[in-house]
Order: sequence, then structure tokens, then C-alpha cells
Amino acid sequence: MAAAPPSADDDPLLAAYLERRANLVRFLAARSGSLAVAEDLAQELYLKIAGRDRAAEVGAPAALLYRMALNLMLDRARGETRSAARDTAWRQVVRSEIGGVDVADEPPADEAAASAQRLRQLIAAVADLPPQAGRAFRLHKLEGLSHAETARAMGLSVKAVEKHVSAALKALTVKLAARSDAKTT
Repeated sequence: MAAAPPSADDDPLLAAYLERRANLVRFLAARSGSLAVAEDLAQELYLKIAGRDRAAEVGAPAALLYRMALNLMLDRARGETRSAARDTAWRQVVRSEIGGVDVADEPPADEAAASAQRLRQLIAAVADLPPQAGRAFRLHKLEGLSHAETARAMGLSVKAVEKHVSAALKALTVKLAARSDAKTT
């Protein structure tokens, strides 16, 4: 039996979140410099609040809410900094340089052909997706829009976009795995 979804009636922190969500988004957008990042952080904050143990007493829900939001933003910033440092270190190790100019290492012809074939299969599989799932997948995964931006572009809720993207990923995984299994047999 599934657990009941959290209710603002019995959770002061959730009630504070629902009451102050718009202010939280503005607070996060002002600090991060991006409304899309702020929307994503607000969604992460909701998931954190909804998934926590509600038995713990919350003395100042509004203060805790803003502290949690700020901590999420700082965690994301630290992660992005680590990722950038890791990418820079990788590029320095992998790149080749001749006369001060970066030289690109070209993959062997058979790998390039196999990659092109996998890309054609992916394009065909995306084209076979149901219209809403295909559009959500293209906007979010291929064009790089956040869930919130995709939801606005499609006129859907963020939750609906998440479901469409998830369904598309599952369908693509099954379809592409079936094609690769067919080739190996």
C-alpha cells in the first residue's frame, strides 16, 4: 500500500514552503542569477521537504526553509565547480598540442561509422515516440531546457514533463536495446 502524500495540514515546513514558494524562487534567482536554476532548486527543495521525516519538530519553519534552499544552491554550485575542474583537468591530459595549437584526435573510421549508425537509430527511435513524450524529450534532453522551461514551452506542469521525459527514456532504452540485441544475434 502506498504512503499518503504529505499534507500541509500536518507539516508546518511544507505549509511554509507552499506559502512562500514564489518568494523562494525569487530569493534563489537573485542569488543564482537564473530563474531556471531557481525553479529547479525550488523543485529539489520540495522533494527534500516531502521526503523527510515529519516526526521532527520544526521551531522556525520559514528560517529552516530558506536555510535549506541556500544549502541546496551552495551544494549545486560546489558540484558545478568540481565538474568544471574535472573537465579542465581531463582536457589537459587528453589534448594534443603541436606548436601551441590544439590538435583534435580523430576516431578511427569504423568507430565514426558505428557512431553515425547509432545516431541514426536514436533519431529514428525519437521520431517513433508519442508526440508529447517526444517533444518533452527533445526540449529537455536535446535542446537543454530545464523541466520548468520545458513545462512552460509545452503548457504542462513540471510533473507532467518529468513523466513524459521518463517515459521517453524508458521507451528509447527498450527500443535501442532491442536493436542492439538483434544485431548481436
